[in-house]
Order: sequence, then C-alpha cells, then structure tokens
Amino acid sequence: MRGGLLSAFTLLELGVCLAAWVPILGAVRLTHGQDPTRRVRGRWLRRLGRTTTTLSPLWHTSIEGPVPDDIAHRAYVVVANHQSNVDPFLLSHLPWDMRWVAKQELFRVPVVGTLLRLGGDIPLRRKDGESVREMMAECRRTLDAGLPVMMFPEGTRSRDGSLGAFKEGAFRLAIEAQVPVLPVAIDGTRDCLPKGTWRPGPARIRMRVLPPLSTQGLGPDDVAGLKDAARSRIAGAWA
Repeated sequence: MRGGLLSAFTLLELGVCLAAWVPILGAVRLTHGQDPTRRVRGRWLRRLGRTTTTLSPLWHTSIEGPVPDDIAHRAYVVVANHQSNVDPFLLSHLPWDMRWVAKQELFRVPVVGTLLRLGGDIPLRRKDGESVREMMAECRRTLDAGLPVMMFPEGTRSRDGSLGAFKEGAFRLAIEAQVPVLPVAIDGTRDCLPKGTWRPGPARIRMRVLPPLSTQGLGPDDVAGLKDAARSRIAGAWA
C-alpha cells in the first residue's frame, strides 16, 4: 500500500513539475533565444530533472568520480549507458551544462516534446540518414562553441540493465571535433522505471564520472577503438 502511494506521488509531482516548467522555459527562451548553444535554456531544463528526482521519495542518487576541472569552458562528448526513461532526469544531477541528443519520438510527446524544444535539445530520427547528418552538424556547432554534448551510444535503453553494443556516432563526432570523450556509468535506474511500465519503483542510483578519453591526433580509423575503450570503462565502472 505504501509503495503504491509513493509511486502515485512520484507520478503526480512529475506531472506537476513538467506542466509548471513549460511557462518557465518559454520565458527563458524569450530572454535567451539568440544563444546558439542553448546553454541557459538547457540549464533550466536540467533543473527540471533535478527537481523532479529530488522530490521523489523513491529515488536516492549519488555521484562519484572527479569532474574535469575544465568542463565549464571546454567541450566534451559525454556518453553514458542507458537503463531507463528517467536517465535524463537523473543525469541532470551532473554538475555541468551540456546539450542533449534525444530521439525524435520524444519531441512528439505532449508537454515533454514542448520542453525539449524550448530547452534546445537536439532531435534525432534513428535510421534516417538526413536526420543523422543534421544532428551531427548541430552537435559540431555546439562543441565548437565550447559546450559539451550528451549522447547515449547504445541508442536505446536496456531491458535488463545489461550493457548493449555501442554505436559509433558519438565517437566519430568527438574525433572530428577533436574533443575528449567523457564516459559516465549509471547503475540502478532500471529500478526507477523499468522498460515496459510507467509505475515508478524504489531505487538507489549511482553515477560515476570516469576518466576522459583523449582524441588528440586520432582519425577516422580510430573510431572503433575509441568506442571500445569508452564501453570498457563503463562496463568496468562497478567491477
């Protein structure tokens, strides 16, 4: 009974916060709409993620590992494993600004899609070559302006928490832009909202910021090796 009430409260506070943030982000867009990186707009969208997850009595979050000293003014391609729909909310606790890549389908979800557009996140239609090129170009402009970009290289969330194969796009982007890759490992989020259900569950979430991987001097032939190195670091984070 108590678990059901806590789940209901979490869904209620999530819905209230999502609705409340639409006019907030609308106002932020009006005042910062000329910023090509969407830094401030994204910062407010991440505040939404932190607010909703902090208010939930079901979820307890911790962050481990050193944050790069220069991340406030240097671009990184940040990559993380993907266990749940709430990963973007929980990863919002990471203490730096970044612009996210999100699948196009999310931009069509009522309220959520409005927030993503107002916050300036980057849409991607998977298996659509033109969309992939547009996404990569927008990510490159963001990195060139000094703002990190966040991507899930598995492409979709895991059903059982196991780490899936990584796609090459994030690592090709990092090499082309000559910026480091920053791996982040997350654990426990699959218990927050398991794939296939909308009932929140209790969870203890751990996030670990791992040492960055340099791309200095790397070229197209090094994409696969960089991808494998990032995946190995995330896979071994909790060993």
